[in-house]
Amino acid sequence: MITVMLVDDHAFVRSGIRRLLDQEGKVSVVAEAESAERAYQLFGEYLPDITIMDLNMPGMGGMEGIKRIIARYPTAKILVLSMHENAIFASQALKAGAKGYLAKSGLAEELPNAIDWVLTGQTYLGKEVAQSIATHAHEPKHDPMQVLSPREFEIFRMLLDGAELGKIATTLNISMKTVANYQTGIKQKLGVSGPVEMVRLAIRCGLIEG
Repeated sequence: MITVMLVDDHAFVRSGIRRLLDQEGKVSVVAEAESAERAYQLFGEYLPDITIMDLNMPGMGGMEGIKRIIARYPTAKILVLSMHENAIFASQALKAGAKGYLAKSGLAEELPNAIDWVLTGQTYLGKEVAQSIATHAHEPKHDPMQVLSPREFEIFRMLLDGAELGKIATTLNISMKTVANYQTGIKQKLGVSGPVEMVRLAIRCGLIEG
């Protein structure tokens, strides 16, 4: 049996994924987590063959969760299952250490295949995401988000949501000075000076709707 850990803050989403996996017959869900923090704790306990993880969750979020799990368990196989079909999210998740990225819109059709690919050591990209990446590759304008590390990308998203530096520091368990340094570095890399320019850039990159 293939052992799986499900990580999503919505119980009904985890339940839906579990039902899909039960139909496969060869997959056993050994653990469920409602946050990346809890997933990190449970991973060492269960050492699942594959972890299926959302990105948007309360707390430190999936991107940081991937990074921390991979840092401690380098052979961990993590498949991201996200509502985001934007190429930026997929490239950042893979940069953080995920082995696959699947949009929730393609869940029923693609999940079994995605699991097989990731387990064999291959990188899997869902159809919608792969199409988005291909489109991005042919666009003449440079994608500024590619210059950010996964942690910088997450902090950038937190800043867009209006999170205070102290809140970000607590969530990521780092010092406020470190967060302030990240904020300065992010602004320099992206060539923005304040919140308004950050929002405009995020809209242009498709991270938020204008």
